[in-house]
Amino acid sequence: MIMADLHVSLDGSQLNPVEHKLQEPLEDQLTSALKHAATVVAGRYDGQSEDEVARQLLEEARGALHEDIAEGFQPDETQLRAVARTIMRGERIE
Repeated sequence: MIMADLHVSLDGSQLNPVEHKLQEPLEDQLTSALKHAATVVAGRYDGQSEDEVARQLLEEARGALHEDIAEGFQPDETQLRAVARTIMRGERIE
């Protein structure tokens, strides 16, 4: 079984001063929410399409975050789909 390492990184140049000060803990929180989402979605994966898996990942991740953070969480679509494909291949995500 292959493991995919999952980590959310924020572009510091796109953050306001408060967000910049909180960048590392915010990245940790987003990463944790996305890992949780990947575990949940992988656990119930039953042949859904890539679009559906990506939608579920985003929904689950946002559900694990504070409302204000969830509202602003816009992961890169290409990377979200890469996680979806990892789940679809049955690979483990760390």
